[in-house]
Amino acid sequence: MNSKIKDKNADFLFEAILSLETLEECYRFFEDLCTVSEIKAMAQRIVVAKMLSDKRVYSDIVAATGASTATISRVNRSLIYGCDAYDMVFSRMKMDEKEDK
Repeated sequence: MNSKIKDKNADFLFEAILSLETLEECYRFFEDLCTVSEIKAMAQRIVVAKMLSDKRVYSDIVAATGASTATISRVNRSLIYGCDAYDMVFSRMKMDEKEDK
């Protein structure tokens, strides 16, 4: 766990996020919490992470997402040296996909 962000305020934020039950609730909550630019930046980063996980090359990622190579490099560093959260989430999303079928 990254001790740089862990505090009571972050705990409260993450508990609030964990209380959301639907995609519509997520949209409503994040629209109240964040600016449109912040949401779009986070959405872009997770799509970049998924594409990197799928072994896509930078030029394809730039073309598909409009992300800068600096953003792609930052996300790639998180995938390599981070807390493995992207992999955890993508794995769970695959499992949820299979269960829905």
